[in-house]
Amino acid sequence: MSLFHVTRESDIPLVGCLYFGVVDRGSNLLQIRPSCGCNLSCPFCSVDAGPSSRSRVTDYQVDLDYLMEAVEEIAPFKGPGVECHIDSPGEPMLYPDIVELVGRLKGIGEVSVVSMQSNGTRLDEEMIGSLEEAGLDRINLSMHALDPELAAYLAGRPGFDVQGLIETAENIAKSKIDLLIAPVYIPGINDQEIPKLIDFAIRSGAGKRWPPLGIQKFEHYRLGRSPRGVRAENWWHFYNRSMPQWEKEFSLPLRLKAQDFEIEKRPIIPTVFKRNEKTKVEIRAPGWVEGEQLGVAKNRVVSVVDCPKKEGSVRVKIVSNKHNIYVAVPA
Repeated sequence: MSLFHVTRESDIPLVGCLYFGVVDRGSNLLQIRPSCGCNLSCPFCSVDAGPSSRSRVTDYQVDLDYLMEAVEEIAPFKGPGVECHIDSPGEPMLYPDIVELVGRLKGIGEVSVVSMQSNGTRLDEEMIGSLEEAGLDRINLSMHALDPELAAYLAGRPGFDVQGLIETAENIAKSKIDLLIAPVYIPGINDQEIPKLIDFAIRSGAGKRWPPLGIQKFEHYRLGRSPRGVRAENWWHFYNRSMPQWEKEFSLPLRLKAQDFEIEKRPIIPTVFKRNEKTKVEIRAPGWVEGEQLGVAKNRVVSVVDCPKKEGSVRVKIVSNKHNIYVAVPA
């Protein structure tokens, strides 16, 4: 897998792509994606990331100064009370400038909260202290099981140190950084572990300011991985059967709302392409998966599926423009 550095000189915009840059879904929360590599191979990964990936051919890493330019331009458009959530189709802690990124995001006037998703594997005591000093407000920690054998299976790594992850969670909870335990519920796999994780979150001191748990629903994705024999619950069943039983057992609200995180609707960055619109893009980078290329037009990235060229101009038709993330096919 090759690593592509996205810099100002690469002339690749930081809006329009799911893999890196800034994602705006029409609220006061901005997803900040500095890189997209991963060090685990979870068997339920929605994007087939990690060392065992069968589809990924390119990882991306954004230059810190270039990324900050984009956030500093977008944050004033969103207004006061912005949350910058550092996430990734992988593990954000692999980004080499992660501590400086946190500190610089926290220094933007409109930004009131900086949070981060992590699998915890790179969060030792020293790093937690550095992130705390930089001003990180919350870590959403991916923990899917406490049983050592099952935790290793769900991490896709034999010998995965779940005890180390437990200690990491406890160290986060002891710091000024808030802790949110974020398991993925996979029916038939970790049913018995979810109550244990809820109990652990409560005992560890998670949820100082925000909810202590953020239980996620497993989904099947076209390019993702799925454990053999697992069927995804529908949303009705997840919210009306699975979650209520745990809420009753622990007397704890688990069906979270945007308001629990002070997230509210805000104007979205203007959409520059309509669905089914035809346009020309300049190919600037290889795609995330085989056969894909990243093109540029109107200061946006366009992911071109089944692209016939690896350089030059390509005429395309926009097939998706949701949340300013543009996907196209050759026209």
